[in-house]
Parts: sequence; structure tokens; C-alpha cells
Amino acid sequence: AEASWSTAGIIQRNRRISQTTRGKLSIELRGHFHHNIRTMSVSASKESSHQDLPTYTDVLSAAQTIANVAYRTPLQTSRILDSQLSVRVFFKCENLQRMGAFKIRGAYNAISHYLSHSDTGDKLTGVLTYSSGNHAQAIALSGGLLNVPTTIIMPKDAPPLKLEATKSYGGNVVFYDRYTEKRDEVAMKVKETLPKGTVFIPPYDHKYVIAGQGTVGTEVFEDLKCWKGTYNHAAKEESITLDYLFVCVGGGGLIAGISLAAAAISPNTKIIGVEPEAGNDAQQSLQQGKIITIETPRTIADGAQTQHLGELVFPIMQRNVSKIVTVTDKELVQDMKFFGETMKIIVEPTGCLGLAGLRKMVDSGEVPKGSCCGVVISGGNVDLERYCRLISSG
Repeated sequence: AEASWSTAGIIQRNRRISQTTRGKLSIELRGHFHHNIRTMSVSASKESSHQDLPTYTDVLSAAQTIANVAYRTPLQTSRILDSQLSVRVFFKCENLQRMGAFKIRGAYNAISHYLSHSDTGDKLTGVLTYSSGNHAQAIALSGGLLNVPTTIIMPKDAPPLKLEATKSYGGNVVFYDRYTEKRDEVAMKVKETLPKGTVFIPPYDHKYVIAGQGTVGTEVFEDLKCWKGTYNHAAKEESITLDYLFVCVGGGGLIAGISLAAAAISPNTKIIGVEPEAGNDAQQSLQQGKIITIETPRTIADGAQTQHLGELVFPIMQRNVSKIVTVTDKELVQDMKFFGETMKIIVEPTGCLGLAGLRKMVDSGEVPKGSCCGVVISGGNVDLERYCRLISSG
């Protein structure tokens, strides 16, 4: 049965958790930790990757690792949208990915790395992470597939669908308040209670997570080299080069990985990041040449409610990302409706960032008519009740 525990009982309780009961315990973490510690994400990056940045070679290696686990999701098109915008659009549908989002790619690749390469000399005994939902599910599912126990720190207001899925995949869940507590500090405290050999795999600032996410880009560019259309496979094959590729930005792992693939396969393609207007830390960071930290943004795009970019992610973005644009929640809702009504697919708010950004740049004239544009739909994990409420509100 699931239980809820206070901070005082966490240390003793965690030490008694056995592998046979993982996934059955949901711990509610209360209180604030006021310690002068280095952030968990930076520490994990240095521990796991020695601050060496991932390369396209790492992306190719990741593609082999996840080949029989992650789906090769389809590219889809909409003649209605092409006509409306006067550009040609290709959607990479990671909402149709295993567990409903691209995150399985990086999570499985990272855990697999630790199983085959021990950076500390200790046998891998478990994985700790934090996430608002999709990375949480991906770590829990990957851990289950690889027989590795997982502990997931999630905000109390995490979408119920993502929370329940994380539990069902076998993850032990620890709650925190994303608006009053620092998840890095919570993670450090929880890690002290877990067995030796537990590694921390952050949602985005990790060499092998970034490399795994980069396989999204590899598939996009490879599939467009021999494009026959979404449905008409009798059509003449053509090779398509994207002028622009629009990618949502939260912590930056997805866009950093995809940009590595783009630089190697399609260097003339401009990589455009899109983030919520309420949380434009990536835009500020690229403009100012340093990582900018903001308060947790209040936006319906829960997958992009990050406070800052990753230490490993940032230099890759500086090198490879052409521009960051921002969009409003209202624009995200409009595209949730478009996907549902026109393309007959369910897309979560964060997954709509790319299309909303494309529309904005077409409207401003920054994307010329006749351009070939790629859009990554990052995921489709949204509660139907919330989905209906959002599309009815717009």
C-alpha cells in the first residue's frame, strides 16, 4: 500500500525499502532545506560526464542503445496547415513515443551507460532523479526494463496522469513544493538516504541524456532524405532539407541533442527554440551569454517550468541554436485545438511550443513563404479532463 511520510521519517524509511516494494511507496516530503550546497544537476553532470560535452558520435551510439526500446516515431504533415502558413511543415510525433514523450530516449541511454560503465567503481544499485512528469515516467520505465530501482522527486502539483504513470512503471515517488522548495537541495538530501551505488540522472543536464534526446534529430533528417509522404507510399521519393527546425525548450536537453544531429547531418538548418513567455530563461541566457536563473514560471506548459538551462546544455545551444522565441499559454491552447481537430492527435501544452513558435515567426515574416520547416511534438501526456478544460477555455 502507498504511504505518506514526513521529512523526519524519510531517512529511516528509505533504508528499509526493498527492491520488491519499489513503486509501492509515495513519500510526501515537507519542509525546507537551507544548506549551502552545490546544485544536484551540476554535481551530477561533473560526476557522470567529467564536464565533457556530448558529440554526434555519442548520439549515434545512443541510437544503437535504444534501437529495440524506443519507437522510431513518424513524421506527419497537414496540407491544411501548409496552405494556411504558406510553408511546408513536417511534424516529428514524439507524442506517439513509448510512454508518450521523447524522454524515454535519454533515460534509457543514461541508465544503460551506468550498467556498462561504472564511473565510480561501484555497482549501480539505483537511480535518483527529479521531474515534473515525463522524465519521471521515462526513468521509472527504463529502470523497470533494466531491473534498476528508481526514486523520483516530483512536485506536489504534478499532472495526475504523469504521477500515476510514474508509479505504475515502478518509481518510488517523493513529493516537494516546486514554488517554495529547491528541488536540487531536496534531491541532495534524499540521495544521502539511498544505497551506495545510486546515481543521479537529471532531466536534461547529462551527457548521455542529451545524446539520447539527439536521436530525435537523427531520425528527422534521415527520414527526410528519402521522403515519400505520410500516407502515399507510391509517391516519388524526394530528399528534403529543412530550413528551420522548431524545438521546445525547458532545461535544454532535447534542443541541445537535436542540434548536435543537425550540425552533423544538416548544417544549413536553423534550430529555433521555443519556450513559454512566462519563463524565458533560455532566451535571456543566449542574449546575455550566461545562464540566467528565474523563478519557477507559471505556465500550462509544465514540461517547460524550469528555472535555468543546464551547464552542459548551454554551450551546445550557444554554438548551434539560431534563436529562441516565446509564446503565450493562449497560443499553446490554440494549437492543442489544431492538433486535436485537424490532425486528430492529442498533444500536451509543452508539445505545442514548436508549432506556436513557427506560427509566430511566419506571422512576423522571419520565416519566408515556401520554407521547409520541421516541428518536434515533444509529448502527449495530458489528463483528458485537463485537456478538455484547456481547449474549452480558449
